[in-house]
Amino acid sequence: MTELNPEELVAQVRAYNPKSNSDLIRAAFDYGRRMHEGQYRHSGEPYFTHPIAVAHILAEQQLDDATIITALLHDTIEDTGSTYSEVSERFGPDVAELVDGVTKLTNLQLSSTETKQAENFRKLFMAMSKDLRVILVKLADRLHNMRTIRAMRIEKQVQKSRETMDIFAPLAGRMGMQWMREELEDLAFHVLNPDARASIIRRFVHLQKESGDVINKITKDIRKELDRVGIEAEVFGRAKKPYSIWRKMQEKDQSFSRLSDTYGFRVITDSEADCYAVLGAIHQRWRAVPGRFKDYISQPKSNGYRSIHTTVSGRDGKRVEIQIRTRQMHDVAEAGVAAHWSYKDGVRAENPFAVDPAKWIASLTERFENAEDHDEFLENVKLEMYQDQVFCFTPKGEVVKLPRGATPLDFAYAIHTRIGDSCVGARVDNIRVPLWTRIKNGQSVEIITAEGQSPQATWLDIVVTGRAKSAIRRRLREEDRERFIRLGRELARVAFDHVGRKATDKALATAAKQLSLGGPEDLLARLGSADLAARDVVAILYPNAVDTGSEIDAARAVIGLEPDQSFQIAQCCQPVPGERIVGITYRGKSMMVHSIDCRALEALDGDSSRWVDVHWHSGQHPAIHTVTLNVVIANGPGVLGRICTLIGEQKANISNMTFVDRKPDYYRLLIDVDLRDIEHLHAVMLVLEAETDVAEIRRHRDLSRAP
Repeated sequence: MTELNPEELVAQVRAYNPKSNSDLIRAAFDYGRRMHEGQYRHSGEPYFTHPIAVAHILAEQQLDDATIITALLHDTIEDTGSTYSEVSERFGPDVAELVDGVTKLTNLQLSSTETKQAENFRKLFMAMSKDLRVILVKLADRLHNMRTIRAMRIEKQVQKSRETMDIFAPLAGRMGMQWMREELEDLAFHVLNPDARASIIRRFVHLQKESGDVINKITKDIRKELDRVGIEAEVFGRAKKPYSIWRKMQEKDQSFSRLSDTYGFRVITDSEADCYAVLGAIHQRWRAVPGRFKDYISQPKSNGYRSIHTTVSGRDGKRVEIQIRTRQMHDVAEAGVAAHWSYKDGVRAENPFAVDPAKWIASLTERFENAEDHDEFLENVKLEMYQDQVFCFTPKGEVVKLPRGATPLDFAYAIHTRIGDSCVGARVDNIRVPLWTRIKNGQSVEIITAEGQSPQATWLDIVVTGRAKSAIRRRLREEDRERFIRLGRELARVAFDHVGRKATDKALATAAKQLSLGGPEDLLARLGSADLAARDVVAILYPNAVDTGSEIDAARAVIGLEPDQSFQIAQCCQPVPGERIVGITYRGKSMMVHSIDCRALEALDGDSSRWVDVHWHSGQHPAIHTVTLNVVIANGPGVLGRICTLIGEQKANISNMTFVDRKPDYYRLLIDVDLRDIEHLHAVMLVLEAETDVAEIRRHRDLSRAP
């Protein structure tokens, strides 16, 4: 149990910052202890042991007094009688702002779909942009909670571990705090997949018995080579974390025994020149593995990370991963963006490689500002956080940083949105390549553009950066809007004609005003995208003119066809009025109308010229649209009769019935039911689902009936 005494923490802070305000830290300690008096953790310990542990974690990173005090008080405003004004009065507005920021983050249910995870993620980034120390405290808070997670209920352990794996671990990595990312991942892995973690640890133990102390042997080998060329450096070796190994096993689809680089080594030198000298000595002694060399010293990561990475074939042909960097580079590699606040000998550390947090946040968030909605923002954030970087060059030799796996399209959008939108091809190292080619470190990329080119929907599957995806979606939305407006105008014309009226600009403007929309074009765009029914628009203006009795002629059920063009309903998906549909053209044949989610459309994905925007007529349709239901019923007297009666009571006709499986206790059968629309279908399925003798009911779709 952590002692409720401030002196250990005060001594830890004074060891790296002798000019620390120890009295203020003691005052914060006493205030926090008093506020949390009588509160206990799940483990039974006094609650204040948690803020103390969080403060110690941040002190290990040699952070400033304000961050340490915030750690001690981070739960006071939320969980005690303390207030913002009281914290501000006692410890200053800087600390009060930080404590308030951590409190707001704690209230964000980042893993909960019910509370809009994506919207809360955006708020998290807004909090980061105000003061990054809020996130540092929150990460330390999460780390201690994960270290003590066994005291929680198992379902809470799983929820917190998933949230840690999805959000906090990659965020720590993106901030350059790799040690924290690895520990968070491993603690979450222990909860989410304990068997896999235990298996990997057992393999390590077995490997050590077979090969002896591999780390010590390789460390000595490296030191021997450095002594030979007269370079002074520290050499450290370690086994990689179980989760890191598990992830590589999954990515490469390999067993543990086939994985080669399960150990990592670091060489810490005195100067940048020594880094390259160490690299030369190592490559002279061992054969380098092609494609595994990265120079993050000449091309640092955006979070300030600098290091040389190389992998060589070491003892017994086993691959050995080695990182080479200076002491200052190592400090930034350990602390990441937090290095900006770290202290040494009572003054802020003057580390030339520490990144200005404000600039780092600006570089991160500028890629997300064009996201239209929260879900798109969340996707863009996760794309940026989960990926490493490659460095490539423009034809003029300028460096462009991109995530690993980026394509020439990502490169084009990184230069300028206009270049990306008009891209028609690319040359990599002067060789023409497809747009889906993955760019490698050090390659030169030239983008070929053309007037009149515009983004294709398939580009979304090619690009990997949030910036490119956001720009493509925005341009596609603009083009879709024009298309939806044209389709919406046709839908409005037909719907108004149906009640003997005209869809004039004034009528549409009046309807748009009633619906609180921006204007007639907004109204038409919503009609064309199926967000609004044309029949409802007519009903707003002419409620008495909407005839609910007359039915739509079956030949006019679909709108959006060319004059004299006929259509057929695809039997593979059996769409009904009310569902989103698309038309597929066939030379010399009728257009085939499919449900928008029909699996048969996957084969036509690359042939967009055959796709036509069509829409169901907004009026009342006759009950002639056949849907096949896959139903499992109990094998008992009168059951089938009751099923047929229930369908009939919904005014739906059974046009065919096929038994596909007969068992002693149940039957599985396919029932063809003729329906009006999607609401009619839901009504039939709902009444059958409520029947005691119906074990299962679902819509049957048969790809073998695709045209």
